[in-house]
Amino acid sequence: MDHISDEDQPDVAKAAHAVVTEAQNAGVWVFGGGLESQRASIVGTDRMVTDGPYPETKEVIGGFCVVDVPSREEALDWAARTAVACRCAQEVRELLPGSRTGTEGPDAS
Repeated sequence: MDHISDEDQPDVAKAAHAVVTEAQNAGVWVFGGGLESQRASIVGTDRMVTDGPYPETKEVIGGFCVVDVPSREEALDWAARTAVACRCAQEVRELLPGSRTGTEGPDAS
């Protein structure tokens, strides 16, 4: 978020929180949060921990939000609202069916 001045940070935070509140009120908000840094670790099947991966890009992921909506179009709409609030582009990805533990799939009760 280096492109946002210190003076504008409070306005961006307020706008971002407003979008979260709107998503909560609409009943589509699942979870979200900011990421402290770009530090990542890979844990192998042998339990060995390796630092990385390190993306070869100037763009970083500063946070994420998960919304539960019936269509990709609606997800793109929420991403657009978030982009305006945060003043930066948003990446949209879809979860595979059954990814919400305990709600779908063969292991659900």
